[in-house]
Amino acid sequence: QVQLVESGGGLVQAGGSLRLSCAASERSFSINSMGWYRQAPGKQRELVAIITSDASTNYADSVKGRFTISRDGAKHTLDLQMNSLKTEDTAVYYCYLVTPWGSYWGQGTQVNVSS
Repeated sequence: QVQLVESGGGLVQAGGSLRLSCAASERSFSINSMGWYRQAPGKQRELVAIITSDASTNYADSVKGRFTISRDGAKHTLDLQMNSLKTEDTAVYYCYLVTPWGSYWGQGTQVNVSS
């Protein structure tokens, strides 16, 4: 069973930056894709950014130009650099991993952006 551990959440003022990280507990598997999702109170979980095995990336329109997803394939780690944060970015952020044998979620890390 693969475990994903996120870190880097916290409280930041609007306009500030945070960097989220996600580490997989094991490395003995191939990765189809990794990504970040978020869920704000009272809202559905939504895709923030995703990166595939060939390093292709895709972002939600709401974060394009502000967030950058990156991955270390050898270490099976995933980062999300978040700049120019807005109050509407407040949410629990989840790391997501897709392998040929299944998909996995992290436990989530809280990001709070104050005005």
